[in-house]
Amino acid sequence: MMQCAECKGKGLCGLPRCPIMSRFHAQLAIKPGLDYQGSSPSVFIGSYGYPDMQGGPLLINDSDNPPDWINRNLGMEDIVGIRARTIRGNSGLHAVAGNLQEIAISSIPLDVDVAFFKPVAFNLNFDGTVAPVGLTGPVKHLDVIGSARVERAVDRITSDSDVMATDACIALMDADIDVYQITKLMTAGLLGKRRKFVPTRWAITAVDDTLSIQLKKEISRFPPLEEIRLFDGEIYGNRILCILVPGDWKYEMIECWGKQTLWAGDEEVIVQDREGLNKKGYSPISGAYYSARLAACEYLKHIQRCARVIIIRRISGDYWAPLGTWVIREATRKAMNAPPMVCPSLDVAVNEVSARLGSGSWFWHSTLIPELKTQRTLF
Repeated sequence: MMQCAECKGKGLCGLPRCPIMSRFHAQLAIKPGLDYQGSSPSVFIGSYGYPDMQGGPLLINDSDNPPDWINRNLGMEDIVGIRARTIRGNSGLHAVAGNLQEIAISSIPLDVDVAFFKPVAFNLNFDGTVAPVGLTGPVKHLDVIGSARVERAVDRITSDSDVMATDACIALMDADIDVYQITKLMTAGLLGKRRKFVPTRWAITAVDDTLSIQLKKEISRFPPLEEIRLFDGEIYGNRILCILVPGDWKYEMIECWGKQTLWAGDEEVIVQDREGLNKKGYSPISGAYYSARLAACEYLKHIQRCARVIIIRRISGDYWAPLGTWVIREATRKAMNAPPMVCPSLDVAVNEVSARLGSGSWFWHSTLIPELKTQRTLF
């Protein structure tokens, strides 16, 4: 069975050229150069060689904000085009630390002047958590030209070096700073007492996990939901169906990769994980588990109700390239923002999900649904 997740464009499938990488390469509309003058909306820190990591600015005269892409109604091909043209500067962090932190703390993209040791080159690696970047270049010189615009809450919290990183993330969330900005601050080493750069892929999951753990604590004190609700939403071939059942907090996610989809071959691949108020170990579903959980927690916090949450993610062949866990977060948010279907029973909700997906194979992987059907509680 072909596993693109393990291959990441190395050609393990035997094809002369990776079809996914070819579609990224076809989007390149710039010639490799030795310098760049333009916008830098974000930063990227790699995890290779931790703790002696490398990183640099992301360079693109466009947005690096997924909600902005969705608000502009960009299709998957459009986003691939943006990411294919994005340049990831690469340098030892000691040489560019101050500039990277200035880029990360700004609420608007900053203009930069970058010189490279050699022309930027196509160097694409896929990661299920981080959005891919098509080009990379070794940074010789980085100069920030623009002036950072820093939101008051961000300035206050990043200036306080006595606040733990976890508490800083929560304070930023309470100040309505979005998760993408919090992740930038985390990866640039601007939060916590012992401040250091954090690999971007680690920071994404850490922020999702930290914020949803705090929201779970708040949700557990709310009264239970009054009825069973079913939500449905889809973005770029990622369909999210969410069942909310009245009761104390429990969470289960079931991820279904259809045949011949990105992470699957000739057989359907289904992965499941669940939790109560506490979560032990890293989820086998990886970052998608925490991104979907955060979106569900945001909804329950908004309506001030507690519930058992069952999320089913179904991935179709339309999702032909990994764009990062932001897709799952935004697809879940889209589902939760749509009017729900109120179901008279859990069986009705389960049957409705199977009907909408055209298959009930996901149900046999659930351990929470059989428990809810047999366990009697105060609720």
